[in-house]
Amino acid sequence: MLACSSAAALAQAYPSRPISLIVPAAAGGPTDTVGRLMADSMGRTLGQQVVVENIGGAGGTIGMARVAKAAPDGYTIAVWHIAHSTAPSLYDNLKYNVVDDFDTIGRITDVPMTLVSKTSLETKTVAEFLAWMKAKGTAVTYGHAGIGSASHLCALLLMSATGTQITPLAYRGTGPAMNDLVGGQFDMMCDQTTNTTNQIKEGKIRGYAATTLKRLAVLPDLPTLDESGLKGFEASAWHAIWAPKGLPADVKAKLVAALQAALKDETVIKRFADLGTEPVPLDKATPEALKAHLVAEVAKWAPVIKASGAKGN
Repeated sequence: MLACSSAAALAQAYPSRPISLIVPAAAGGPTDTVGRLMADSMGRTLGQQVVVENIGGAGGTIGMARVAKAAPDGYTIAVWHIAHSTAPSLYDNLKYNVVDDFDTIGRITDVPMTLVSKTSLETKTVAEFLAWMKAKGTAVTYGHAGIGSASHLCALLLMSATGTQITPLAYRGTGPAMNDLVGGQFDMMCDQTTNTTNQIKEGKIRGYAATTLKRLAVLPDLPTLDESGLKGFEASAWHAIWAPKGLPADVKAKLVAALQAALKDETVIKRFADLGTEPVPLDKATPEALKAHLVAEVAKWAPVIKASGAKGN
């Protein structure tokens, strides 16, 4: 009886100290913003501080390796995005299995992306742009935030869908890339609404299409690539929460509940709307749904990355 009481007390005690939330990217970027929103809201629900720790480098694999090796006690979690699903294809000596070495908590938000260009480009519609891109081929330049970044992956998918090779220019983040696009230093980019919405609205860059299957509420005049001839084209910088493999069931349940509470938090919803995104439906914010999505995304991106020859090693 005493043992049972002690076990129950321990279970109820979680969390009894601050939780470390690892963001495997630099501070100040879109994923860091998502991570900090989750940390703040989940911390209130859990009654304990959730401290963001930025561990960037190697396409997020340094930070996620730290999570994989951490004790599965609920005191180390991670907010990361689509790059977790592409790491096996980009890195030959990955030190963890992206599916088997983590416990999934749930998806957070699927940040939409947009196909954009410098304003001096002669094409005005998405049909004109795609025809121009196919005709010009490698003479077309696109910017991205590094191998395996969302902007890089979106461009790879676009090249695969159109059967056209264009020339990459790698930057240290989408901030400097956007500055150069606004300045007309390269032709086009495919990037998250968190980075493109205001620039499109202010006329600093030209928006052609959204990479989601439905039009964006924040940019309703942009058609989707799916409706513009690239049937089934879909790419988003989906974000989710992971933990080390082997969490106690009660700890996992508390983390899932805190995540779902955060997605109903009016502050989070409003901040997401400002960034051009929204929380996922709650049925996607579950361990089971995230695992199924991750497995599907690993399979989706493997042939695209292999065909491109891209490597992050």
